[in-house]
Amino acid sequence: MKIDILAFGAHPDDIELSCCGTLIKHMEAGYTVGIIDLTQGELGSRGSGELRLIEAENSRKIMGAVVRENLGLPDGFFSHNKENLLAVAKVIRKYKPEIVLANSINDRHPDHSKGAKLVSDACFHSGLVKIDIDGLEPWRPRAVYHYIQDKNLEPDFVVDITPYMDKKLECIQAFNSQFYTETEEEKSWPSTPISSKNFFEYIKAKDKTNARSIRVDFAEAFNVGRSPGVRNLFDLL
Repeated sequence: MKIDILAFGAHPDDIELSCCGTLIKHMEAGYTVGIIDLTQGELGSRGSGELRLIEAENSRKIMGAVVRENLGLPDGFFSHNKENLLAVAKVIRKYKPEIVLANSINDRHPDHSKGAKLVSDACFHSGLVKIDIDGLEPWRPRAVYHYIQDKNLEPDFVVDITPYMDKKLECIQAFNSQFYTETEEEKSWPSTPISSKNFFEYIKAKDKTNARSIRVDFAEAFNVGRSPGVRNLFDLL
């Protein structure tokens, strides 16, 4: 199956929190989207790896992505090594995306920057013809973009997601174990920086801040590894 955009996250919910509005927008335009989670997020203070797999699939259905896989790398302890590079390169060759989205290049959680480097380098390795990965044909995406996460990095570009903000929040809320839900089960779990009642207001405020420069209501922000090109000046808002 060839897809247009393949989005990677170090943990289930990284994509929902940071770039799923962009993914939904592109799916509405007819592009196909797949999601790859590097870990199950099993070291998270709330829930479990098994539960987060279920939540990730529920979110995928809401979002409309055609596929979601989990590579099962160890949460908190995965390394930038040959084995993991080949594991990521394998799914890139399998789905042949034109565009790859990856974690933030610099963030509070060390897995995010590690995941960013791992995925970006795997995109290069995937295109090397002398590397054999289960007989899959070499493939190198046209572009890798890094969605901005917890740290307020200066974006290289932002994407208007105004019509899709409500659906983005619905996808995030599919991860019931991680966020505020007002259920008895939720009350028994430990409090975390993302489980507070006002966390969704923070998400909306962050996307409002991203949107200000292009004069829309909500936007998601990205960094690039290389300067992007545009077909003409009217492609820019």
